[in-house]
Amino acid sequence: MTKETDIFIIGAGPVGLLAAYLAERCGLQTVIIDKSEGPLEVGRADALNGRTLQLLELADLFEELYPLGLPCNTSSVWENGRFVSRQSTWWDALEGCFHKHFLMLGQAYVEQLIDKKLTAAGAGVLRTTEIETIEVGSEGCRSVLKNGDVIRSKYIIGADGSRSFVRNHFEIPFEITRPQIVWAVIDAVFETDFERVPEIIVFQAETSDVAWIPREGAIDRFYIRMDRKDFSLEEAMERINIAMAPHTITIKELVWFSQFSVKESVAEQFQIGNRVLLAGDAAHIHSVNGGQGLNTGLSDAFNLIWKLHMIENHGANSSLLKSYEQERKPVALSVIKSSGELVRSTKFSKTGTHAKDYVKIVEQRAGNITGMGIRYGSTGVVGTRLFDCLLIKGTEQHRLYSLLDYSKFTLLYFGEDVPELILPPYVTVLKVKSTQSRDDFWTEASHYTNQVLLVRPDSYIEAVGHLGQAQLLIDALVSKFSKVEHSVVVG
Repeated sequence: MTKETDIFIIGAGPVGLLAAYLAERCGLQTVIIDKSEGPLEVGRADALNGRTLQLLELADLFEELYPLGLPCNTSSVWENGRFVSRQSTWWDALEGCFHKHFLMLGQAYVEQLIDKKLTAAGAGVLRTTEIETIEVGSEGCRSVLKNGDVIRSKYIIGADGSRSFVRNHFEIPFEITRPQIVWAVIDAVFETDFERVPEIIVFQAETSDVAWIPREGAIDRFYIRMDRKDFSLEEAMERINIAMAPHTITIKELVWFSQFSVKESVAEQFQIGNRVLLAGDAAHIHSVNGGQGLNTGLSDAFNLIWKLHMIENHGANSSLLKSYEQERKPVALSVIKSSGELVRSTKFSKTGTHAKDYVKIVEQRAGNITGMGIRYGSTGVVGTRLFDCLLIKGTEQHRLYSLLDYSKFTLLYFGEDVPELILPPYVTVLKVKSTQSRDDFWTEASHYTNQVLLVRPDSYIEAVGHLGQAQLLIDALVSKFSKVEHSVVVG
């Protein structure tokens, strides 16, 4: 059997699922396959950062996921039987952000929700299915599955994890660094006389080899640095009790127990021409410290899919796709640096203050860890995330992000009267006044007063100018595209 589609996605972890979901929302057809029998049920990633929460707003996933999780914005240090540090300044200082915290929520919830939505849309994952070979030509890709089926697609997204078939098939270099750091991870319902608080706690003993991660519902997670591959659950629990003294802890109900060794790598390239693209762990892997893995992968999908949408549905030049690697590879490298610094601080400290060093690095690397410091470009407003703010219309209040459309650019006009504009169909206009209005949106926020912003579908700022430059910004955007129809809108 042969199937034809716009995008063939290999791997149905959170990144592949989100890529398929976003593509379907943009009117792109997808086929997505995975070896597994179903979405994840337990384990793996455990936190969504503030920036991811904003992006989930764009995809209409936020309202269903948020109530399931536990907000957490404090990193604490426990030493000699007491808390010696409890800090959240890096979250508190954020501007243009309503959710100044992690949402502690297992990866399984994300996968299950998106999997359900894809199935309901008739674009469900082809499970227990594996890839055999891939051929790429000038007109597209031909992939053969192990069951003999053929998938013809315009694009392939390899979201198939750290052992990526796609990356290996195209022999993309992926040199892995393996610091000798091995961790145990335990998800469980615990019984303890230690007060359960919604804080990430790093325990300072001889080193900082234990971290307590609060989670949704009744479970908690512990990371325990073991530095050897052969160990038991009982040995891991013994180290927790040493770090937590004089308190004690036992497992009431075990949910997940695993181990992982730290591996760090970024693929030499994220794409083969303009046809095959890597995302998530297929493109970059690193330590779990700082909770950046899942969040970085999801941002890959948000960055990539709107570009494919603009190329396929609105005639954008295919060169737009080159910006995917140009923008996301530096982010991956910065994540490697920050997570690597964090994980090494748990074992190595010149002063023996491992846990305090760890929290200090969190503060220094807060831009990556919160996700709010990620930008495309080095200076100015262009390339930065759009600040969220509260908009009011009549008696109703809306967060700005809830009004954005992932399938379109948004021209945000922070002024009184929008002039007549010639717009392509992939740009929508949102007028926001700075003075109280009964019939229009208005805001008390002053970040963008008397400015016009052109905002990308992934909510990063494409261009900014004064109110009289609205049409110039539109025209500059259109110059990147071809074969588009224009319509007229009167502000």
